[in-house]
Amino acid sequence: MLAVDTNVVVRLLTNDDPAQARRAAAFFADHEIFIAVTVLLETEWVLRHAYDLERSAILRGLRGVLGLPQVRPEDPVRIAIAFDWYERGLDFGDALHLAAGRHVERFVTFDLKLARRAKALAAPEVVVA
Repeated sequence: MLAVDTNVVVRLLTNDDPAQARRAAAFFADHEIFIAVTVLLETEWVLRHAYDLERSAILRGLRGVLGLPQVRPEDPVRIAIAFDWYERGLDFGDALHLAAGRHVERFVTFDLKLARRAKALAAPEVVVA
């Protein structure tokens, strides 16, 4: 099994460097691939900020990569919950944080926007400190 860095996932999704994209695709074709939650977090950020992609395109790409039969994501339940909340308007980082704490009583933040958005989700209670 190989673990991949964010730049390998980004090359696979964007094909912005065709030579690297081919190498990334070969790694994915020839190996079982582990993708860490932190790689997904960074990939979403890169796709949103550097490539100016919309949320729906980012989700489609990430779900496509994670849906490959040889891919083994870290904590797939957490990722699925975070994808759902991200799709429903939560920031991806916030969604991952909340999904990681899905078994806690409360999530404490100074972020009023997060507290308002999380209220509409089946998330842990978000408390503004």
